[in-house]
Amino acid sequence: MREDLTGRVAVVTGVSRRAGIGQAIARRLGELGASLFLHGYPPHDREQPWGADPDVPAGFADEEAHFAADLAEPDAPQALLDAAVARFGHVDVLVCNHAQSGHDGPLETMDAARLDRHFAVNTRSSILLAKAFAAQHDGRRGGRVLFLTSGQDLGPMPDEIAYATSKGALASITRSLADHLADRGITVNAVNPGPVDTGYAPPAAREAVARRFPAGRWGEPDDPARLIAWLATDDGEWITGQVINTEGGFRRWS
Repeated sequence: MREDLTGRVAVVTGVSRRAGIGQAIARRLGELGASLFLHGYPPHDREQPWGADPDVPAGFADEEAHFAADLAEPDAPQALLDAAVARFGHVDVLVCNHAQSGHDGPLETMDAARLDRHFAVNTRSSILLAKAFAAQHDGRRGGRVLFLTSGQDLGPMPDEIAYATSKGALASITRSLADHLADRGITVNAVNPGPVDTGYAPPAAREAVARRFPAGRWGEPDDPARLIAWLATDDGEWITGQVINTEGGFRRWS
């Protein structure tokens, strides 16, 4: 079976909440046989209205294979990959799911600190993680780098300027990194999951957004997770340098 990750190791970042996309991705990769090394940063979630899970990363067999770090710290991406390699010997799949949360405000509220924080977490750390991943990749198995971007190229996000800009940078650099790493057997793709219900939206917004989907519901964490897991397998080896939208027909202007 080509959709099998037995014997391969996947690092997934941003696995801080059971209701989040990161845990759904990790669960799918684990079901395909991958060994998992998970990253989370619960202090970020404690600052948000939804709060943090008390026992991260819950529900996975190897609870020692995780790493807590603020990826805004310049040395954290390398330290994360070093820890994964020390634990497993190599890493075959890197999923950069982590993010500084959006709703950061419109242009009028922007300042340097807010922009810098979003770029450090969303953009800089993902690129440095890809660099560290490529440096340790042994070329014996197909390497996979997967970024998560947003829908900033499909419609306006005027109340999330820092978030949209920093996530847009990942979409923009995907083709360049894919080209650079292709001869080393590493594919690089970005996935836009669209609006996904991870518990952050207030009830009024949940209802209004749900009506914009043909299915009448938000995306669920497992919706993008299925695509990301497939891209990590051998069946996904022919796809690289792409920004893939998995939005269930979401209508931005309904």
